[in-house]
Amino acid sequence: MTESANAATGVAGLDDILGGGLTPHRLYLLEGMPGSGKTTLAFQFLLEGVRRGEPVLYVTLSETAEEIRAVAASHGWSVDGIAIRELVPSEQALEAGEQYTVFHPSEVELSDTTKRILDDVDKLKPARIVFDSLSELRLLAGNPLRYRRQILALKQFFAGRRCTVVLLDDLTAAEHDLQVQSIAHGALLLEHTMPAFGPPRRRLSVTKFRGREFRAGYHDYQIRRGGLEVYPRLVASEHRQESSRERLESGVEGLDKLIGGGLERGTSTLVQGAAGTGKSTLCALFCARAAERGERSALFIFDESANTLFSRLDGLGIPLRKHVESGIVQVQPIDPAELSPGEFVHAIRRAVEGHRARIVVIDSLNGYLNSMPDEKFLVIQLHELLNYLGQRGVASVLVAAQHGLMGAQMYAPVDASYLADSVVLLRYFEAEGEVRQALSVIKMRGGEHERTIREFSMRGGRITVGEPLRDYRGVFTGVPEKRPKL
Repeated sequence: MTESANAATGVAGLDDILGGGLTPHRLYLLEGMPGSGKTTLAFQFLLEGVRRGEPVLYVTLSETAEEIRAVAASHGWSVDGIAIRELVPSEQALEAGEQYTVFHPSEVELSDTTKRILDDVDKLKPARIVFDSLSELRLLAGNPLRYRRQILALKQFFAGRRCTVVLLDDLTAAEHDLQVQSIAHGALLLEHTMPAFGPPRRRLSVTKFRGREFRAGYHDYQIRRGGLEVYPRLVASEHRQESSRERLESGVEGLDKLIGGGLERGTSTLVQGAAGTGKSTLCALFCARAAERGERSALFIFDESANTLFSRLDGLGIPLRKHVESGIVQVQPIDPAELSPGEFVHAIRRAVEGHRARIVVIDSLNGYLNSMPDEKFLVIQLHELLNYLGQRGVASVLVAAQHGLMGAQMYAPVDASYLADSVVLLRYFEAEGEVRQALSVIKMRGGEHERTIREFSMRGGRITVGEPLRDYRGVFTGVPEKRPKL
């Protein structure tokens, strides 16, 4: 590894956050409560070194080598190429005169146990070292001054040995001190919280990184078999690119007239209405039509299973199932209780950048809202997500189910109408002894659209958008009046 090269962490998302990885030959602090994934991340860091042909060393102060190997085995990893050393205080270190430090009181001469480990370092000459964990050093030091001197001694020892050192700290001290943070070149914090329902929500942040730009803020992550998977916070301004303003037709003449010729690339459309009015069907229609043109799309569905969606669309003559089987359309059911917001955004990025989707459907915002702890975070993240999709030239479609079925008292759980470039409204209305459906476009930025209200029907195995309902007034009230004929 050259001096200018980065020391990749082995976690793609974290390397993205850090701008390529760690600055080599420096000392870093990795903090987190027990169970946050510090040991797992440390192993990924060392395994990346093994992959690059570097000698690496894992020094454990709190767990046995057998326990460390068991952690690796649980992820399906081999520890071949990783030197594991146990740093256990000697019997003399437990005596009254020695119990406050793993160094001798002179703080210059190392204890027998520590010296053996550092002798191993001199023999192995590792490029990457992990110390797990600092809690034992802090306890044995007895006071902050001696603890700081111990860490400084370690830093000085490794300074001339061209090692990238990661120190793990499990934050078990009664008070969170910043001694090591002030000494370290960089510091990362892993956090996990328990929501009222569902699995733990995990996030990390870079609290310090000297001399380098990095993506600040919180980034969601998951611990899976195979290691940590980190989802960098989305910053839309990093993804600007030129795109055409082409219209994507639905193939239904009346619908395309309403929306000015079709969905415009790089814009967002909100489809809003009561349950059962046909919102999901309209979205699937655009995706199926795009597939016939050879364009890819992705649907993220919160509220129904893929099989239910396919069965319903088969009955309307929309061959979405065929396009999913061919791979040109992706349908991903989302469980909001199991998926963090950051992971969801990462899934959308994969669909756009990997699958090359030109249409992205989120069905629905109601389910998306349930994946967030607070509505204000939904709106902020949704704003960034729509900006990102727009800058990538993707036509995004958001579905929002309103509470209620008819009348003026209907409302949406979250108002995203100001974020969307276009708003399509569907309503039930009563006429001539039956319940019908109506469709209109009530907002479209930067383009002409038809301002009429048309009848929308899903009958006889087909979708129909009829002529404007000029014979009625008050259609969106649910109980319109028929205009008298002149």
